[in-house]
Amino acid sequence: MSIEDRSTLVFATGVGRVKEEKPKAERPQGDGVVRIQLKRLGGGKMASVVTGIPLDEDELKDLARTLKQMCGVGGSVKDFNIEIQGDKRNILKTELEKKGYTVKLSGG
Repeated sequence: MSIEDRSTLVFATGVGRVKEEKPKAERPQGDGVVRIQLKRLGGGKMASVVTGIPLDEDELKDLARTLKQMCGVGGSVKDFNIEIQGDKRNILKTELEKKGYTVKLSGG
C-alpha cells in the first residue's frame, strides 16, 4: 500500500479545511422478527437488548424513549439495537406486541 492510499486530505490552500463526508450507517436487513436477549455486564449488572426492529434511526430513538419510560429505567440506542438497563424482557415483549411486532425471547 502506497502513501497516497493511506493519506487523507485535511487542508487545501484557498479552500481551507476539507471535511470528508462519512457514509450513513444503514439498518441491517432482518427476518421480520424482533428478538429480545439478556446481556450480562460486569459487576452483576444486566441489560435487555432489542434487535431486529425495522425502523429508521430517528424512529428507533423515539421507540427507545417510550420503552425506557414504560420500564422506568435508562438505556440507549447502539448500532440499530435498543439497550434497556436491567432484565425487562417481559415488559418489553408485551409493549412491542401491542405495537404489532412479532417478538421472540432469545438467549440469556
